[in-house]
Amino acid sequence: MDVFTEYLTKIDNPDHRERTEEVLTWVTKEFPNLVPKIAWNQPMFTDHDTYIIGFSVSKQHLAVAPEKAGIDHFSDEIIEAGFDHTKELVRMKWNRPIDFSLLKKMIEFNIIDKADCTTFWRK
Repeated sequence: MDVFTEYLTKIDNPDHRERTEEVLTWVTKEFPNLVPKIAWNQPMFTDHDTYIIGFSVSKQHLAVAPEKAGIDHFSDEIIEAGFDHTKELVRMKWNRPIDFSLLKKMIEFNIIDKADCTTFWRK
């Protein structure tokens, strides 16, 4: 988690900082084989040098970015869970609980789906 310390200190809203730290800590504990890193000024996790999931903070939500394939695969579940999404990210509003079961499914999907991937992003 040390890799995220500076990023977290730059989040002005203490509630948003705490929630973001909670999510990053959860991913680190739930998926200890993933490598935490900061890239493009955002926290993310990789596996064998390929992108698995990333996060970013905005005023209204924590954005979860599992790549387009992850969004496409879980679009119905994302909507059923009460979140909206774009082609590239899920918006988890600050005033709602984080859906850790959905987050786990998205991460597991990317780990399996990208097991043989030799590039950072999907082609």
